[in-house]
Amino acid sequence: MPTNLGNSNKMGIFSSIFGNSSSGENNDNGKAAWISLNSLDQLEEIEKMSEDRPQFIFKHSTSCGISGMVLRMFKQSYSLEPKAADLYYLDLHAYRQISNKVAEKFGVYHQSPQLLVIKNGEVVAHNSHGGISEMALENYI
Repeated sequence: MPTNLGNSNKMGIFSSIFGNSSSGENNDNGKAAWISLNSLDQLEEIEKMSEDRPQFIFKHSTSCGISGMVLRMFKQSYSLEPKAADLYYLDLHAYRQISNKVAEKFGVYHQSPQLLVIKNGEVVAHNSHGGISEMALENYI
């Protein structure tokens, strides 16, 4: 299995967990259509798209057991239709520069794991660790 996460054609472990986001496939539970956040240019797109529908960014540390547990819980409980919001996955180790820019651009202190909800170009909600599972995402649709 390829491990070069920087190459969008060979997503490595990201593909095995979430499916190939470039083709819009859903993850293995069929609920969430994940988009890999792997370019600084995408932040402008996220800001613009948030005017039409919510944009979620899930920041995940691939080396942290707690982050992995929270990610699994999030995947199991995510119940929104794929068209309700765009759901981005950010691998903090592979794309630390993007994570830093997310914190700067949206004015949210970096944590991991962390979920940000962006509407109309601003973060309207965010949480980290166990607080992620307590977020009622349907309230932001």
